[in-house]
Amino acid sequence: MSRSRKRRRTVRRRPWLRLSALLLLVIAGWLLYLDITVTHKFDGRRWDLPAQVYSRPLELYAGLQMPPARLERELLRLGYRPVRQAPRQPGSFRRTRRGIELMSREFRFWDELRPPSPLAIEFAGAKISRLASGSTQFAVARLDPLLVGSIFPTHGEDRLIIAPDQTPDVLVAALKAVEDRRFDEHHGVDPRALLRAVIVNLRSGELQQGGSTLTQQLVKNYFLDNRRTLWRKLREAAMAIILEWHYDKSDLLNAYINEIYMGQDGDRAIHGFGLASQFYFSRPLNELELHQLALLVAMVKGPAYYNPDRHPQRTLERRNLVLRVLADNDAVTPAEAAAAQARELDTWDRQQGGATYYPAFLQLVRAQLAEQYRDEDLTSQGLRVFTGLDPLVQVTAEARLSAGLANLDRQDGEAADQLAGAVVITSAQSGEVIAVVGDRQADFAGFNRALDARRPIGSLVKPAVYLDALQSGHYHLASPVDDEPITVALDNGDTWSPQNYSGETHGTVTLLRALAESFNLATVRLGMAVGPVQVADTLTAMGGPADIRPYPSLLLGAVEMTPLEVAQVYGTLANGGFRTPLRAVRSVVNADGEPLQRFPIAIEQIADPDAVYQLNQALVQVLRRGTGRSARGKMPADLVAAGKTGTSDEYRDSWFAGFTGEHVMVVWLGYDDNRPTGLTGATGALQIWAAIMNELDSASYSPLPPAGLENLWVDYETGLMARPACADVVELALPADARLGSKPGCGPGLRMLGRRARDWLDEALN
Repeated sequence: MSRSRKRRRTVRRRPWLRLSALLLLVIAGWLLYLDITVTHKFDGRRWDLPAQVYSRPLELYAGLQMPPARLERELLRLGYRPVRQAPRQPGSFRRTRRGIELMSREFRFWDELRPPSPLAIEFAGAKISRLASGSTQFAVARLDPLLVGSIFPTHGEDRLIIAPDQTPDVLVAALKAVEDRRFDEHHGVDPRALLRAVIVNLRSGELQQGGSTLTQQLVKNYFLDNRRTLWRKLREAAMAIILEWHYDKSDLLNAYINEIYMGQDGDRAIHGFGLASQFYFSRPLNELELHQLALLVAMVKGPAYYNPDRHPQRTLERRNLVLRVLADNDAVTPAEAAAAQARELDTWDRQQGGATYYPAFLQLVRAQLAEQYRDEDLTSQGLRVFTGLDPLVQVTAEARLSAGLANLDRQDGEAADQLAGAVVITSAQSGEVIAVVGDRQADFAGFNRALDARRPIGSLVKPAVYLDALQSGHYHLASPVDDEPITVALDNGDTWSPQNYSGETHGTVTLLRALAESFNLATVRLGMAVGPVQVADTLTAMGGPADIRPYPSLLLGAVEMTPLEVAQVYGTLANGGFRTPLRAVRSVVNADGEPLQRFPIAIEQIADPDAVYQLNQALVQVLRRGTGRSARGKMPADLVAAGKTGTSDEYRDSWFAGFTGEHVMVVWLGYDDNRPTGLTGATGALQIWAAIMNELDSASYSPLPPAGLENLWVDYETGLMARPACADVVELALPADARLGSKPGCGPGLRMLGRRARDWLDEALN
């Protein structure tokens, strides 16, 4: 009998050999599949560098209006820690008799790499008087900006990539001592650690140790879900061995440090020690102290179970256990461990300091970057994006909106957390967006009402109507207009008969009073004179949408806009009729710090400056005499601001848009299901607008008057010239050729009349 025949007969007699061979073939195929999957995904993902987004840098100079207390708040918001002695470590400061001393952090700006350096800041009252480092004085000092967030490809995950040379040695030692003592020796799976964990847990009566290696934990975070099944554990072990076969220990440890799940911030998952350091302590990882690093290592075992905010006592015990293990393994001295154990948890107080993540603002940044960059560039190329976000303004807007909505909910008696709101704040001069709040929970990455909620704007449209009237040359602020019933014939044969908010009429009024007190009838009469088509074109040119339908109802706000679009419109008014497109991004640099793109200011004149100046005088009177006067007691008494209330039909939307010499701010309130709020613009949005403005330390609105206008004292009710002591007057800058009568018994005086007469005579002769 031949050998081959004997082998075939042996196989037939022993079928387990065939099954074994088949099983080995299946296992080999499975391992090959895992090998390809693991290496492909690990190689493709571990080098992804998400774009990091920063706020505006804090720029200091002599003469800057910056009280010491505000600068201290800025430093605390940046994670600078107060010290008693002269600051020597980057990111530290102390108050002195003359001012503040600090040691800045190293930071690569778009135009330079600035190393850590000492800085002494002296004050004269509420202004900075001197900047110096030793005997060297500086004209300008620039501090590192706040990290706003990052643009990472995986939905819901956020992380801040840390290079190996940025990782503290004690963190590495703690991870190995607590999570994987034989990390440098095993090959992905450690049977001895499994056995040791079982013994320790049985002795202690609680789960103190786990048997998974750091590599297995990395596999679970990278490739697998949290289901606790035997099949998942087998895959985890196989993948860990494959990773150890292909990659160095240092690569795996660095990937672990950047990948491990460290907690939840609303819908955002915190991954990696770099972002965890910012989230829990508002500081870079390399600035954390021993007790803080130990806390982060303690949380690895269960970020929800050992959450320092929700479970401080159990988290403290776990942190102290980590410190004892470090001392037992000679990673720190017993004295150092004891000193660290005596410290509090020392986490960042987000309720006092505000959120550390700004999803609404990040959405605006991403939308603007999408015009120049592909999504893969933003999520993998290590770009650094510098923006105009002002952290203190952002925190103020978040806090006041949340508190204001909660107060209105209580007044309404409805179920809590129903009323929604949004805030947009921009720089009046540059058009930079410096704060965006899209929800009462500012750190919630959900529907962004500031950018995406298109709602009827109500009376916010009226400045466009009055601007067209003033630009026509047929009207000025003292011109009369009838606030009487009006019926407008529509193109479909119907008629439209608007009414005033109060249901009353006011006879003949000035344009000034009609706008300040938001009279609907006078506005419609004026708007029909200039034409709804012209009003629609003007509103679009100022920054409104391009598809505005010029129906007569437009004159009372039957047009939907987002808070961001409204901010663009009112920013044009604040800029004297010059439109500056709103921008969130200042510049973008690559991973090496080389500038890629700057976003310069772009300016376009879209309205006559004389007409805008007149219009803005009326918007100032809105807050002094008109629908916004209830805000005066809630803002600094000497602050000059301009703005307009807005209320849509059936009180569904409450708006206020306004500006000072420094800030443009829009506040919107409403329900997401569009039901009535019961709030006007004055009783809702204006109250929150005033509360925010009260804390901004903003400069008054005080533009230079155009040469073509002349200041006159005018009676508010009649529009006639009058002496201040004789009537209820307001000083208005009006066209030099404006023909005004005098209020009987209250004439402006011979001196003013003589000057006006000379002007009229010169005009006639020329």
